[in-house]
Amino acid sequence: MPETLTVQDAVELAVVERSGFVESRHAGVAVVLSPDGDVVARHGNVEALVLPRSSLKPLQAVACITAGAALEGEQLALSTASHTGTDRHASVVRDILTAGGLTEDDLGCPAAWPSDSATRDELVREHGETARVRMNCSGKHAAMLRACVATGWPTDGYLDPTHPLQTHIREVVERLSGEKIAHTAIDGCGAPVHALTLTGLARAIHRIGTASDRSPFALHRVAGSLVRAVRENPWTIEGPGRPDTIAIEKLGVFTKGGAEGVMVMVAPNGTTVALKMLDGAARASTIVAATLLAHNGGLDEAEVRSLSEALPLEVLGGGNNVGVIRPGAGI
Repeated sequence: MPETLTVQDAVELAVVERSGFVESRHAGVAVVLSPDGDVVARHGNVEALVLPRSSLKPLQAVACITAGAALEGEQLALSTASHTGTDRHASVVRDILTAGGLTEDDLGCPAAWPSDSATRDELVREHGETARVRMNCSGKHAAMLRACVATGWPTDGYLDPTHPLQTHIREVVERLSGEKIAHTAIDGCGAPVHALTLTGLARAIHRIGTASDRSPFALHRVAGSLVRAVRENPWTIEGPGRPDTIAIEKLGVFTKGGAEGVMVMVAPNGTTVALKMLDGAARASTIVAATLLAHNGGLDEAEVRSLSEALPLEVLGGGNNVGVIRPGAGI
């Protein structure tokens, strides 16, 4: 078995405070890179392997574009999203598919209800059904299919780890992270997800987040275009009122949360953080990531306070605010 995180590897990253009493503690690991890509802070064992889950999507999106998926603007941003399934999200995903001569039936992700409550409620009132295009990973899957169409690879079986597309994605992940893949699992959407050390994940996201769309190197141009598309269309990456979208709107960062408490974030100056909550909870991930960036010169403390006020970090008691989810004192 590969070396995975243990309780002994972790440090306290966040606490939940209720009426002046620390009710819960979130332990995890985190690593911060300077704008030049050097490791400047380690919290816990950042060399143990983690499954990045949806925080791997920027790497998968870059691989799809370099394989020929011609996407721009909102479509490009949706290729790296974990969206909430609103009508606007679904419409863009359908456009990606249609432009490649594809339909929703070609998607290999499972059908799902939108996670956006208003959209879900409206579908229920209209006697709608779950749909693959509403699944939060459908943008990634649409980009994968477009890459297959562009390159001439079969769309059938595109999620098989041995499929040429997945082989290409694996090679891009290894190139960006600087690591050989030690283990491959199957993500919740059915696509392969590759284990990396947290440091390797941070290096990959740093390379993407600091790339220029005017670079002489094609891989860097694609990465730079992806980051610009996300920053120009923050609604795509998750959805209105959701942590990733709020952080991009408030701070101008490039950020991508993943299931099981994974988070990556790149400040405008290139300072980069990657973290993993050991218990898999994501409720503190965004504010912890932003705080770590501020502590290492990537953001102003005032910006982080503004973000904190916009995120759902209140602890309620009887309908009143009686506490807060906040970063741990040790970071």
